[in-house]
Amino acid sequence: MTTYRYAAAIVCAAGAAFAAPALAADYPKSDITMMVPFPPGGTTDIIGRIVGNNLSKTLGRTVIVENKGGAGGNIGAADVARAKNDGYTIMMGTVGTQAINQYLYTNLPYDADKDFSAVALAAQVPNVLVLNPQFAEKNKIDSVQTLIDYLKANPGKGNVGSAGNGTSIHLAAELFKSMTKTDFFHVPFRGSGPAVTALMAGDVDFMFDNLPSSMGGIQGGRLKAIAVTSPERFPGMPDVPTIAETVPGFDATSWFGVMAPAGTPQDVIDTLNKAIVDAAKGEDLKAQFMKQGALPSEMTPAEFAEYIKSEQAKWSKVVKESGARID
Repeated sequence: MTTYRYAAAIVCAAGAAFAAPALAADYPKSDITMMVPFPPGGTTDIIGRIVGNNLSKTLGRTVIVENKGGAGGNIGAADVARAKNDGYTIMMGTVGTQAINQYLYTNLPYDADKDFSAVALAAQVPNVLVLNPQFAEKNKIDSVQTLIDYLKANPGKGNVGSAGNGTSIHLAAELFKSMTKTDFFHVPFRGSGPAVTALMAGDVDFMFDNLPSSMGGIQGGRLKAIAVTSPERFPGMPDVPTIAETVPGFDATSWFGVMAPAGTPQDVIDTLNKAIVDAAKGEDLKAQFMKQGALPSEMTPAEFAEYIKSEQAKWSKVVKESGARID
């Protein structure tokens, strides 16, 4: 069962769990701070503010978004790990902060397993495999299979851009390399924006990017999208196939989920989860997410915790095989 179908199926299987948790009697009594461990304007910030606004409406308290970027999300995440576990400090965690960085950074200032409690998977964002249009036309690449054929015929010749060494965008490329037995050269940039600019200019040939930051280039014809990295096609781009249709089992979906400091009372976690899940069922939030190339999810805290473990198992292998390491 794919991730998206799984997220939908668990709602039916655990319907009682969503309806039943008793709301914490006196929570929240004051405003809540949501840490976004990345700078303003990025996908994590956008998703965080959408979720925060919906929580404010449901809980009747202001959710204050605090941005604290740096070190791949590690600085802000460490602050939350040390925060009081009373439900008034939460975080918009990512696949990076919860499932990749512990294998990538030599000295991580928090323990992804022990320092956090999983609250709710908020959204999943497919990455998209985009090519420079001139590169694609010159080499007659119009699908995942023709890209694989080109890379196998030209080992080490193709250049893939990324938002930086060890980012989920870089590791999606490494997963593709491993599963397709191809070879190409990695060119890291300081963020997705510069990498996309370089791709449009023809300085690199292709890229696995978060859908929101490439959407404008795709719509304007400056980027050629040939596949998405999620298990199922993205509803906003139904004609774009998945990589998994050519490479079975491929899944490099970025995700964003609410985390709380370890030891946060279960009734508080259940209150937050119910508010997030209820919002995910509404057409308003779905429409907001769709504009960002994202899909809402509806997992219980326990299911989200298990999902994080499965992601850690996958990405630890990819990091090891890539040789990526940040001191």
